[in-house]
Order: sequence, then structure tokens, then C-alpha cells
Amino acid sequence: MCCFSQLSLLTEQLAHLIRIDPFLVLPREIALKILSHLDATSLCRAAQVSTRWRALADDNVLWMGICEQHIGQKCHKCGWGLPVLEKKRVNYPATQSASHSPSSSSGLPLPAVSTVPSPSISPQPSSTASLKRPAVDSSDLLFPPVKRQRSDDEPSSSRSFNPLNTSPFTPISTDHIPRDPTPTTRPWKAVYSERMTIERNWRRGRCTVRTLKGHTDGVMCLQFDETFSHPAFPVLITGSYDRTARVWNLETGEELHCLKGHTRAVRALQFDEAKLITGSMDNTIKVWDWRRGKCIRTLTGHTEGVVCLNFDSNVLASGSVDATIKVWNMRTGRAFTLRGHTDWVNSVQLWDSQPSGTRVQADSSSLLDMSGAKSPNPNSNAACLNIDPGKMLFSASDDGTIKLWDLTLRTCVRVFTGHVGQVQSMKLLVDNQCDTEEEKLAPADDDSASTSSTTSTTTENPESKRKKPLLISGSLDNTIRLWDIETGKATGALFGHIEGVWSVAADKLRVVSGSHDRTIKVWSREDGKCIATLVGHQAAVSCLALGEDKIVSGSDDNDIKVWSFSQ
Repeated sequence: MCCFSQLSLLTEQLAHLIRIDPFLVLPREIALKILSHLDATSLCRAAQVSTRWRALADDNVLWMGICEQHIGQKCHKCGWGLPVLEKKRVNYPATQSASHSPSSSSGLPLPAVSTVPSPSISPQPSSTASLKRPAVDSSDLLFPPVKRQRSDDEPSSSRSFNPLNTSPFTPISTDHIPRDPTPTTRPWKAVYSERMTIERNWRRGRCTVRTLKGHTDGVMCLQFDETFSHPAFPVLITGSYDRTARVWNLETGEELHCLKGHTRAVRALQFDEAKLITGSMDNTIKVWDWRRGKCIRTLTGHTEGVVCLNFDSNVLASGSVDATIKVWNMRTGRAFTLRGHTDWVNSVQLWDSQPSGTRVQADSSSLLDMSGAKSPNPNSNAACLNIDPGKMLFSASDDGTIKLWDLTLRTCVRVFTGHVGQVQSMKLLVDNQCDTEEEKLAPADDDSASTSSTTSTTTENPESKRKKPLLISGSLDNTIRLWDIETGKATGALFGHIEGVWSVAADKLRVVSGSHDRTIKVWSREDGKCIATLVGHQAAVSCLALGEDKIVSGSDDNDIKVWSFSQ
């Protein structure tokens, strides 16, 4: 029997003997397995316990798993998603401290600075003209393959040039440019930390703003791209009512070229590595070598101004004030006209439905009244313009509707109705840009919903747990609507703007919108809540483009603003 003094002594001595650090006793593999059940915050706290714990908690295997859960998608446990930052041109030191690289024995490669690029965003232009516009009669099919309106705007060498064949466009030779060294790598923890900082800035609306000046009238359209290998800086191109398109170094804000040739406002543009295509209120479409600032070809066919365009590797589509859509086949140089809208066509978006396996079939209830226009026989050699099967086209119009066209059949297969104002812009998110278990916004059929509210409700839908394209549209009825492409029904609406919405853009994590109320709103894709309102423009925000760490916007105040969330 021990006395109290002996028990006290035993308690004091045993306390030190039984106080064992399990990570000093357990094998490294078991310790990492235990830590793999912790979230990022808990791992950071564990790293502060001791040097041994830090070496384990900073292991690349653990942080790679956390990055896989969050980067490029929404984590189903915490609800957070982090941006990919597809190509950061920042040189990081290749050497690391031992405390940040304990997983060298795991054999896992460290994350490279460059990752797989994603499709670039091509914002559609929008109009700031009067809401009441005169009706325009549809025109007959017209495609003079050689005819130009202003031959003095183009080099003589372009006379034998196929207007839409992209093969003559050869990028500037880069043989003399030294190749980039092997990409440096960083610990996965540093990758996660960087992206978490950016995502936190998005959620808090914390950003730095730069203003690019150069246009002398309202900016109506823009696009930027950060994925080019040459030049090694992000490129921004803008179009304006001052009749010019301007090429910018988005990193420094320097204006590189001022492209002149249109005789009226530049309302639409899109570019890739080889070419820039612009649409203007002078009824023409111009093809440019934007690297040299030269106009290569002018396309005519529309009888009124061209206000939107979109192209992919094979097809160019353009929408006009004349209420028609022209589809130009880049492989053959031929075109045809789609008729059905009764007012301005403000936005067009090509969609290749074949790879996704969700091709929409025409049904008698949604076929468009073609107003007496004769539909060509798709089996006829004269009618067939070698359009790939499954090639579809969305079009949005001032008549308040969005239409889905089958370009192979040249017929409208679906009509999306729900907006009560002119539809100015739309964005299509294809399968790889949609979450697998995305919550769908509740249908907003109640017109009594307050436009001052910046929230919307959500409902669970079992069918939303599979990937399928999502269409987002903005209208002058002050709302943004989300659409189910398969049914043509509106699945939700975002309320918050107090004036018309001119432009929308979206990615996996968020939706952004620019409005006549001079604000830009950032919305959560998860629940439809407005998470930030950006104020700075002095006039209507007519166009914008969304990146993973920035927004670029253009306005009627002649300014371009770059809203960066990376700092």
C-alpha cells in the first residue's frame, strides 16, 4: 500500500514517461495516413507543434491531395474551390528548405508552374443605344467571296486570299527566340496557399484596379488571353465606338497597336494566336493579323451593322442589326443565313454538342416559324456546306428570346423564353466547366421578386448531379438567367442589378456581370449569392471578360479597367 507522498511521486514521474509523441514512434507512412484526414487549417496548426510535426504536416503528398480536392473544382466537404491559374509566368526558386520538401522519398513530382490551359473567354458585345430600335427586314443570302467595301483598307496581296481559311495565317517566327528553361516547381503547400489567397480575395471583393486609357469613345467589346507562348505577356484587344481596335500588353498596360479600317463603331471581336476578327456597324467583318496590325480581308454580306460574332476552328458566326445570322464555313469559304429573330441579334455562341453526348434533337413544339423561308435539303450537295454533325449555335436577340440552331440542318431546334427585356449577352459553360454536383438555382417565375435583392434560393435536383452544359444570359430586364439546355427552361435567376445587364461571363466557380448601373457584380456559382460589387466606372459597363484572378471591363466612359485579385 502506497502512501499519498509515494503516489504523488509516482504520478509526477509517470507523467513524463507516458507523454509520448506518436509521430516519433509510428512509422512515417502511418503518420502521413493519420494526417491525411486533416484539412488545410488543421495541417497548418499541426506544423506549428514541433520540427518533426512540421516535416510531416508539410509533406507534398498531403498537400497534393488537398490541391486535387480544391483546385479547379468545388470541394464537396468545405464548399470552397480554388482557381487553376493556368499559366503563371513567375520564376520561383527551385531549391527549397528541408522543412518544405520532406516528401522527396515519395517519388511524386512537384507542381509545375504551367498547367493545362482552359478555353479562353470570348465576351460578346452589347449595345448602349436606345432600347427602342426600328424594325429591320431580313435580307436574302449574300456572300460575295471577293467583294470588298473599301479596297484601300487592305493590302493588295490579299486578293487571292481565302477569306476564312486560317492556313495562310502563320504566327510570327519564333526560331530566334530562346526557349524557356525547364519549368521550375514549388511545394504543393505553396501552390495551395497562393490560390487560397486569390480565392479569399474574390470572396471578400478585395482587388487592385488599373485603368487603361487610349480610346476616345465608349469601349464595346474586349477579349484577353494569357496562354500564348509568344508573346510572353498577356494580350488584351478592345473595340470601341471610336472605330478602332487596340492591342494591349495587359501586364504593363502598354498599347501595342491601333487597328484602323472600320468606318463605324467596332461592336464585336474575337482573336486567337493567328488572327483577329472584328465586326462593325459599317456592315463589315474584317480579318486582321493583330501581331503586325494589318487588315488581311474584309467580309461583306450583312445589310446592317454587325454587333456580335464567334468562331472556332471551322466556323464563323455573326449576328447583325438586320436580325439575321450568317454562318461562314472556314474550310470552304461559303456561307448561309439563319432567319427567325425579329430584332437585333446581340450575341452568338457556337457549341459542338457531339463530344458531350448531349446533342439536342428538334421537336415539333419548338421548331421556329421560318417566316416563309425555304429550308434547304441537307442531303443536297448545293445545300451542304460541310458543317460537322452536332455543330450547334446559340443566338440572343432584342426580341427577348434565345434560340438554339442545328447548323447541319439549318433549323431552330429550341427557343428559350423567359426574359422580359432585350437579351444582350450570354455565356455557355460546356461539360468541363460545369461542376458534377452543382446545385441548381430555383426557378424564378415570381415577378414580384425585388430587384434590389442580391440573393436567390436554391433547390436540390437529382439530375443536376451529372455534368451538362449550362447557359447563362444577361438582359435589359435587370436579371441574369440560367438555362437548362436540354429542356429550354430557366432554372434560376440572379437579381441585384438595378438597371439592364449588358455583359456576363462565368467559369466553374463564379459568374460576373456588367450593368448599365455602372457596377460589376460577382456571383457565387454554388448558391447564386452576390459576393461582391465592384464600383469604379463612370458610365455603363458594356463588356467584360473573366480570368482566374482578374476581371477586365470596358465602359461607355472610354476606360478599360483591370480588377486584379492576385494581391
